[in-house]
Amino acid sequence: MAENLELKLKLQSHQPVLKILKDLKADYKGLLIQKDIYYKTEKGLLKLRIEVNKHTLIFYLRDEKSKDRFSDFEILNVEGSNAEGFFGKIFNLEAIVEKNRKLFMFDNTRIHLDTVKNLGKFIELETLVLAGKKDAKKRFDRLVKILNLPLDNQIKCSYRDLILNKKK
Repeated sequence: MAENLELKLKLQSHQPVLKILKDLKADYKGLLIQKDIYYKTEKGLLKLRIEVNKHTLIFYLRDEKSKDRFSDFEILNVEGSNAEGFFGKIFNLEAIVEKNRKLFMFDNTRIHLDTVKNLGKFIELETLVLAGKKDAKKRFDRLVKILNLPLDNQIKCSYRDLILNKKK
C-alpha cells in the first residue's frame, strides 16, 4: 500500500490560498469534476471515483484519532463504461460525494481546493510518504506553515462522514 499524510480544513474562500499558491509557483494540474461513491465495508473506506471517462476504485485505512492523519491506500483503475452499476450490484451504497477540485502539486504534496456539493469549500493536503514518515511530516509542516493553515480546525473524517452526518 502507498501512504500519505493528510489534512482537511473547511474554508470560507479559496482566494487567500490561491494567492499563496500562485506566489509559491505551485504546479496547477487543472479542475477535476469528481463523483465519489462510498460503499459499506467492515474496515477502512472504499469508494468508486468517477471522473470524465475515468473510473478508479480506492481503498484506504486511516486513524482519524491520531494527531497526524497518515493514510494507507490502494488505487485500482477500472475499465468499462458501467463501473457504477457493476459495483452497485456487489456492494451496498453508503454515500455519494460530488465535488469540483482544483488540483495543485508542490513538493510531492497534492493540494486540493474543493467545492463539495451540500458541504461548501475545503482544502485538502496529501503529502506522499517517499523517504519515511519523518520526511513527509517535515515537507507537510513546511507547506502548512507557508499556506498559513490553522491546524486546530482540522476535520478528521472523510467527506463521506460529513455527508452522512448532514443527513442525520
